[in-house]
Amino acid sequence: MSRTIAAARGASVPAGETGEAGAVAGPAPGDTASPPGGAVPAPSRPRFGGAGAWAELLRLPALFTVPGDALAGAAAAGARPGPRTLLAIGSSLCLYEAGMALNDWADRAEDAVERPHRPLPSGRIRPAAALTAACGLTGAGLALAAGAGRPALAVAAPLAATVWAYDLALKHTPAGPAAMAAARGLDLLLGAAATGGTTRTALPSAALLGAHTLAVTAVSRRETGGGSALAPLAALATTGALTRLVTHRRTRPPAGRRAAAAPGLPGPGPAEHPHRAAGVLATALGAAYAATAARPYFHATLNPSPPLTQRAVGGGIRATVPLQAALAARSGAAATSLLVAALAPAGRMFARRAGMRKVSIT
Repeated sequence: MSRTIAAARGASVPAGETGEAGAVAGPAPGDTASPPGGAVPAPSRPRFGGAGAWAELLRLPALFTVPGDALAGAAAAGARPGPRTLLAIGSSLCLYEAGMALNDWADRAEDAVERPHRPLPSGRIRPAAALTAACGLTGAGLALAAGAGRPALAVAAPLAATVWAYDLALKHTPAGPAAMAAARGLDLLLGAAATGGTTRTALPSAALLGAHTLAVTAVSRRETGGGSALAPLAALATTGALTRLVTHRRTRPPAGRRAAAAPGLPGPGPAEHPHRAAGVLATALGAAYAATAARPYFHATLNPSPPLTQRAVGGGIRATVPLQAALAARSGAAATSLLVAALAPAGRMFARRAGMRKVSIT
């Protein structure tokens, strides 16, 4: 939701240099050099709506961190992923991308000064088009949630409201990290409500995922300015606590709460209650989560420079997927946890094949 975390603002990036967590800044497509003699030509008309510009605006590689929310929620509800889970995933993806588009629309004035290479200030996408996309995606997300049932819509509505409130009002306030954490937690509850019809048993998993998101967002507040070791130190401590919880406090899904599985979507069947396989997976995935997040947090704690702080934020975002998988394993859904874990390499492969490795996910 909305760049996944709140990105702090820094100085503008000269053309051709690297900025915003690896995104390459430069002249907007269509710009022309001055002709001989020093005459300055009239600005060329930018190419609006190109696929690359929309991929950058919507940060497509980050989409692979989203389905794990609903799948972890379904596992926490003790239900097999089914058609309603797919609707919940579609709703989450739409609301996530709505937040991305709305984020850049809300920040277009700041980006014109500090990040002129972004799609809106560079003229590659019109602000009205970004706002229209945000509205359309929000409507689509709510419609998909409604198709998954009233419990799902009852969660999706406050989730959409949280996304819009964060982007338009809360992002630069002390309430920003809490709003971002609430959005991630609600996204997990959306999967639980759609699949199992209830959110009660998924509240612990939502709280753990929200705590991780809160820590990452707090670190991101210093992403471009650096200078504070407190936030990465707190995030490091949070990572340690969450790792212990997901590996040592597994819960049993409620008995008798089963939904028909969609073809190709595994889930926690009767033989998959938290026994040895799920316990081993939870431990392994918890270790993967800690390894992904803890090292960059530790480096940023020792040296809170902007580059190391940016790496810490990126590590925290990448750690979301193994945490989601560990939460699913913690709930006894071994097969579902493996499905979620596979999203991380799938996301990297997608970014590489699409030539989007330099598209920032923050």
